[in-house]
Formats: sequence, structure tokens, C-alpha cells
Amino acid sequence: PNGQLSTDPPLIIQGIMGDVVQMHFSTVDYVIFVVLLVASAGIGLYYAFSGGRQRTTQEFLLADRSMRCLPVSLSLLATFQSAVAILGAPSEIYTHGTQYWFLGCSYFLGLLIPAHIFIPVFYRLRLSSAYQYLELRFSKSVRICGTMTFIFQMVIYMGVVLYAPALALNAVTGFDLWGAVLAIGLVCTLYTALGGLKAVIWTDVFQTIVMFAGQLAVIIVGTHQAGGIAEVWRKAQNGSRISGLDLNPDPLERHTFWTLGVGGIFLMLALYGVNQAQVQRYLCSRTEKEAIMSCYAVFPCQQIVLTLGCLMGLVMYARYGEESPLDQGYVKSNDQMVLYFVMDVLRDLPGLPGLFVACLFSGALSTISSAFNSLATVTMEDLIKPHVRPMTEARATLLSKMLALAYGLVCLAMAYIASLMGSVLQAALSIFGMVGGPLLGLFCLGMFFPWANSTGALVGLASGLVMAFWIGIGSFVSRMSASVPPVINATVIPDVGNMTTAVMTTLITSKPRSILLIALYSLSYMWYSAHNSATVVVVGLLVSFLTGPWKEKDLNPGTIYPVLGNLLFFLPERYREKLCCVTPLEDNVSHLNSTKQNPVSNTAFLLPL
Repeated sequence: PNGQLSTDPPLIIQGIMGDVVQMHFSTVDYVIFVVLLVASAGIGLYYAFSGGRQRTTQEFLLADRSMRCLPVSLSLLATFQSAVAILGAPSEIYTHGTQYWFLGCSYFLGLLIPAHIFIPVFYRLRLSSAYQYLELRFSKSVRICGTMTFIFQMVIYMGVVLYAPALALNAVTGFDLWGAVLAIGLVCTLYTALGGLKAVIWTDVFQTIVMFAGQLAVIIVGTHQAGGIAEVWRKAQNGSRISGLDLNPDPLERHTFWTLGVGGIFLMLALYGVNQAQVQRYLCSRTEKEAIMSCYAVFPCQQIVLTLGCLMGLVMYARYGEESPLDQGYVKSNDQMVLYFVMDVLRDLPGLPGLFVACLFSGALSTISSAFNSLATVTMEDLIKPHVRPMTEARATLLSKMLALAYGLVCLAMAYIASLMGSVLQAALSIFGMVGGPLLGLFCLGMFFPWANSTGALVGLASGLVMAFWIGIGSFVSRMSASVPPVINATVIPDVGNMTTAVMTTLITSKPRSILLIALYSLSYMWYSAHNSATVVVVGLLVSFLTGPWKEKDLNPGTIYPVLGNLLFFLPERYREKLCCVTPLEDNVSHLNSTKQNPVSNTAFLLPL
């Protein structure tokens, strides 16, 4: 209680990741964990047998476009508040201090831009998949490339996001590894395949409440045992864990105000602007206004999530000081350290460790279920419907459910593959972040630059992906082969509020060097999304001008947002018309059923005002 480790003799055993201290769950803890699974499955079964009973693709994939603001906003929050984030944020604060808190500055523009640019475009086009936009704006080949990139990104990630927390939990508590993986994976597959998007959203709401409750329980009890919040703050200050505003403009510095506050905007845009899992939630809203309001509502929720992660990290520091469980050999990695702290703080309070584990796996459930549903949607809408003869609604709905089920089984297979990866596991985690930036760049290229053509889009996307993997894998390999002992810079997985940050923070930035290539590999991971999306836009525009730029009048109305025309308002209109798009985004959009089956690029299908 006074901040020292418990004097109870720990049980040392050979765990999955080496010799670690193990603490055990009580019966009450297991009961709480089971209640989480049963409640989640129950919500799925309820929506499978109520209302329209998921008999149409519109209901199964888009919840009949009938969802209100509050559940959508909590689902938006939960989708990328993964278990990796819950474990990573406190470790980051404990190890490096509160500089990471400034990521909250990026949330403002990172959510305001999607609310007023991306949502109006997507919602007024009445799409089912974000990648339908790419065919309407460019061509079918661009749509397929974007879809396949997204599928690659999510399939690799969802297995890791399921396996990683189960592995940490097993190492610290002895909780059965594959029992946890199978229970979470199968329950998630069940309610996603049966209940559709409605079940996913309402389980997200339930799981968000569980996540908040679990984190609050740990913070309140830990703060009380440390002597109060004032004592926690005092110890953190004395230990130099309270960071000031670092205005260093060096992009090679891992965390500064600029890398977090500006670079973080592009991470947020990649998640909340163009990611199918989030776009699908905007599109299921009853009205465009409710979709925008749900995006607004995410802002305070993200700030709360960020604050909870930071507070838990400070309470950890108040308890252990510089003698971390990692340094003492009680755990083998930073993500295990959070679980060790939770079990240490709550060991005399039966039920609360189970609540935190429920919190942890609520993060996994919400992320994985969103992946299943979004993958089923893009596979159905982008890869199957446009290339097969028209099918009955009942058959299309059944096929969508089978796709969700199939992706659930793929997730379990990927979790097994993740267990065999060893040190390559971190590289697999990083792939998610590598792909987000190029996809953001592709949508920005189409939405903001009317001159961009399909050739430029394809070459730009390819260039962005090559650049992303070059820097990401090069940084990983150079770090692994470096002669500096890894104990100097321990690998961490910090994330507060979004999944891309979580998976990319394993890339530890080394000090700037004179060699250009090494400097490129040392780029702060927070700039990855901005750098890679900019690569797509620049290369895409160059190729478009070389191969013949398109004109605004030749494009589908409603596929261009006149951001350049608005920024250059001071120029006469005749010059703005030559330089960029000045046509306002249409307020009335007619959605043709044929666009769902086989949308045709470069032919007007939207009615004028």
C-alpha cells in the first residue's frame, strides 16, 4: 500500500515468455470474465432474432441506416481502443513520462476534418463501402487495389490483436492462453455473424462501459494505496515523469509537441476519416447530422481514454518508482508490466482483477468484431457483387453472414500464426500502421485534387506502400541488428485511443545521424502516416500530369470536396476554376441501386440541386 512491492513470496514458474511472477485468479474473477462473454453473445443473439432478423444486407451490414448518435460514437471509440492500447499507454507513461499526453491536441483537427469533409462526401453518395468511392472517382482497378490493401491490413492485425493480450495475460496470471483466444474469437465470431452491425455496435457500447470501469477501478484503488492523487503527482514530479511542452521541431525525435500534435492528426485521419470500420458506422447513422455529431462525441471520449491511460501510468510510477517490475525481473516485457501492476494492486480484492481482464478483452472484442464486419462488407460490396450476376437479397445476406464467419476462423488461424512468429511479431504489428497512411493519401488524392487520374492513383498508392514498408521494415531491421544493447531503449507498445498508434510505437527512434538513410529510418513513427500519405499525393499528381490530368467537369458530381477552392478564396473565380475545384458539394444526392451492383466511373449519376 505504501508503494512497495508486496512481501508475499511470489510463485516463480517457467511461463510462455520466460520466468515470470505469476498471480492467480479467484473464482469470482473467472465468473466476471464469463459474464462478459455471455453478455456479448446475448446481445448478438438478441439482434439475430429481433427486428428484421438480419434478413437483408442493408440491415446486416449497415444496421438499416437507423443508428443514433450515442451508440455510434461509443462504437467509434471502441473500434480502435484495442487491448494493445490498454496495456501500452500506462507503460509508455511509466517509462517516458507524460509527453505522450500531448497526443490529445491532435484529436481536435483529427476529428473535425472527418466530420466536415469525409462524412459529407461518403454519406451523400449513400455508399456501403468506402472503396466504392474509389471507383466512382477513379476506376474499378483502383477500387480493387484499395480493397485488397485494406483486407491485407486487417487480416494480419486482427490475429495479433487477439493473441498479444492473451499471451501477456497467460504469462502474468497463468490464465489459459488458448482457452482465452478461442473463447474470445468464437464468441466474437458468433455475435458478429448472427447479429450484424447492430450487434457489433451495441456490444461495443457495453464493452466500452466495461473498459472504463476496469481502468477506473485500478486507478482508484492504486491511487488510494499510494496515498492519494497529490502523492502520486509528487512522486511523478520527483521522478521527472511530468513532461513540459517540448517544441523541438526535429522530426527524428520520438515524441515532441509537433510529432504528437501535428503528426497525430494524420494518424487520426487514417482511422476516423477513411478506414472502412469507421466509415461503416458513419453510414449506418440515421442522418448525416447524427453521423457528424457522433464524430464530435468521440472527442471528449478520446480525451477521457487518454487521461485514464496516463493516470494509470503515473499511479504505476508512484507504486514502483525506478524499480520497475521489468527491471526486477518479475515480467519480461512492458505490456506484461501493466497486468502485473493490476494483479499486484488488486490481489486482495476478489473480482476486480477479473473486471480489468474483462476490460482488456473488451478492447480485443470491440476491435476484432469491427474487423470481421468491415471485412465482410468490403468483400461483399467490392469483390463479389460487382463481379457476379445479381443475386437475391436472401442469398446475398446469407453470403455476408458466411463471410463474417469465415473471417472469424481466419482470425483464429492468424492468432495461431502469431504464436509462431517470435521476434517477427512486432513487424506484423507494424504492418497495420504502414498501410493506413497510403490509404489516407489515396482518398485525399481523389477528394481534393480534381486533376488526379486513375493511373496516378494506382502509381501513387504503390509508391506510398513501397515507401511505407521500406521505412517501417528498414527501421525494424536496423534496430534489431544494432549493436546497442536493447535494455537502453526497452520496446514499448504505447497507444491511447487508436489502433495505428498502438502498433507502430514499437519502432524506437534512434538518435539522428549524418547518413540520410539512417536518418530516414530514425523518423518518428508519429510522422509515418503523414509521410506516406504525402508520398501518395505527390507521386499521384506527378503521374497524373504526365499522363493527362482530368478535368472537374468530367468527374462524377459529389466525388470532389472543394477544399482548394475554399483555401484560395482570395483569387478571382476564373483563376480558381482553372486551378482547382470550386463547385460546392451537392446537398441532394440521388443514390442509384445500380451503383451497389456495378458502379460506373466517370459517368454522372448524381442529380443536381
